[in-house]
Amino acid sequence: MRYQARIRKAQKLMGERGLDVLFIVGRENLIYFTGTTQIECMAVLIPREGEARAVTLWLDAHYVGENSGLQVEPYFFPKENLVGKAVEWLRKSGFSNPRIGFEKYFVEFSVYEGLRQAFPESNFVNAGDLLYRLRAVKEPEEVEKIRQASRIVRRGMEAAVKAVRPGVSELEVLAEAEYAMRKAGSEGPPFRPQVVSGPRVLLSHPHASHRVIRNGEVVVIHLGATFEGYCSKMCRTVALGRIADGQERVYRLLLDAQQAAIEALRPGINAGEVDAAARRVVEKAGYGENFLDFIGYGVGLRQSEFFPIIGKERTELIEAGMVVDLLLPTIYQPAIGGPRVTDVIYIGEKENEILTTYPRELIYV
Repeated sequence: MRYQARIRKAQKLMGERGLDVLFIVGRENLIYFTGTTQIECMAVLIPREGEARAVTLWLDAHYVGENSGLQVEPYFFPKENLVGKAVEWLRKSGFSNPRIGFEKYFVEFSVYEGLRQAFPESNFVNAGDLLYRLRAVKEPEEVEKIRQASRIVRRGMEAAVKAVRPGVSELEVLAEAEYAMRKAGSEGPPFRPQVVSGPRVLLSHPHASHRVIRNGEVVVIHLGATFEGYCSKMCRTVALGRIADGQERVYRLLLDAQQAAIEALRPGINAGEVDAAARRVVEKAGYGENFLDFIGYGVGLRQSEFFPIIGKERTELIEAGMVVDLLLPTIYQPAIGGPRVTDVIYIGEKENEILTTYPRELIYV
């Protein structure tokens, strides 16, 4: 019944947008509407009125139907394929010129090609924002899964910090963290995890390498885990021996900025105001020009969902039940920049809960 309720909410938003069909093939949205992570070779078709259909490989049809509660249209590969079966069902359901909404970034070209051969391409609409808004406010069961993923991330962080020492490579530290998280129940990382050191800490999207960690360096550890499809993540900074005074000051500054944002985060405020609370701390210290425009995103079935986005002048309204991460950007300035911190936070009616319960102070090893 939970997944049927989500479909009804989607249908209401479809009516407001003038969409006839939602064509869902992205992993996160398939999990959201079916409740199962067994979503390979699958699509979910949601008409504006009536019952949704799952289109899946015939081998998985019984399992998907039993676990999702949806009616299933199986296709027999290689004689049939996913998009062909989906088009067949749409036509059988009376759609000759439908206005189709789908996820902008998650549609394979073969699927898109099949759709545009069957229906006018001018009727295709990006519905990604609709789906992110739909998923933004979490149900209690979703929050509990993120909470469990957060417990797993903590296990990974404990293992990583324990492994940091001179002469060990970034990948060796990451291996310890990933092993600990897998043993604790993680289904895998939701993004390419990061253990970076020395000059690599100022890269925009760094990842663990064969570089050997040296004494006197900052080590940034950014980990993520998934539990039943739901994500959590955490970033901490380790000082290996004596590091530059400037880097210590930067970490304390970022911690103060993060705390200001957490205190501002509450139902009814807009995302730009949360960002401004952190930005004021950074600007007062003279580093406003060295700081990025975004400090957080929604967290759920993706590690960075695009509603809400916590950033400069963003207008999304924060609601109770949302889960977001704060802060991650560093001060982008050579010699002092690089330290980072981020946490996942549940926004309650009266108070917030930091789900990633691990000490936030600079870690000295």
